[in-house]
Amino acid sequence: MPPLQPGKILATLGAMQSSLSRTSQRIAQFILQNPQRVTTLTVAGLAQDAQAGEASIVRFCRLLGFRGFQDFKRDLTIELARSDAMLDADITPDDDVDAVSGKLQETVNSVLTQTRTLLDARQVRRAVDALLNAEAVYLFGVGSSGISAQEMKHKLMRIGLRAVALQDSHEMAMQAALLRPDEVAFAISHSGASPETVKALHLAKAAGATTVALTYHLATPLLEQADITLINGHHQGELQGDSLATRVAQAFVLDVLYSLLVQARPEQARANKLKTMAALKP
Repeated sequence: MPPLQPGKILATLGAMQSSLSRTSQRIAQFILQNPQRVTTLTVAGLAQDAQAGEASIVRFCRLLGFRGFQDFKRDLTIELARSDAMLDADITPDDDVDAVSGKLQETVNSVLTQTRTLLDARQVRRAVDALLNAEAVYLFGVGSSGISAQEMKHKLMRIGLRAVALQDSHEMAMQAALLRPDEVAFAISHSGASPETVKALHLAKAAGATTVALTYHLATPLLEQADITLINGHHQGELQGDSLATRVAQAFVLDVLYSLLVQARPEQARANKLKTMAALKP
């Protein structure tokens, strides 16, 4: 394959992890968690930190289309130098409206493809079963992930599930500590490292609730607390906390869950949807 272009290396690594060997998965996870550090390492240093052989590092880089580790490190450095961009797409000063919209559409299409690749059907089915059988669902998230949690709450309420979404760190912690084994805690965090969300899921797990996590990263503190893991696509830069692509990726996974919930109990979902629609009429 041709070498990955700067700007697509980390996103592609995230999308292809499930198809890699165990050793390559370990290398990919280390790079995704420590991209800046990787640009300062030698091949021997990366081999030691990723617990892999030097030959495995070289094979991994060649799998991505690079001649070796130095070429990979150079292009990763270029990608990270661009990560202070505030936009999802590579918008230039000369781009007109059509060019900007086209680039954003390409980004959204790409992140949806990544998300479909990363979603594990077994984990999705486990999440649906947990939601169907839950006495109540508590959704946790802060920032833009909190908005995703609120949107999912409304979807679940409309089809008759008891759902609560919390964004305040104190409220999340208190509610999580009071959860029961017949309830579900559903945490959303793109980074998988938001302290408030990680703490809430930890408390929920300790209380005996079923815990679900939706995030981009496969190896994060959040997933350590999750019984069920859902992975969405898109690697965003540090200044892209309100990234369109991230919100689209999260919304896509949540809508897959919603669609499967409706599919599982269509008549009940329809009846409850009609009731909630009627309740909102003047």
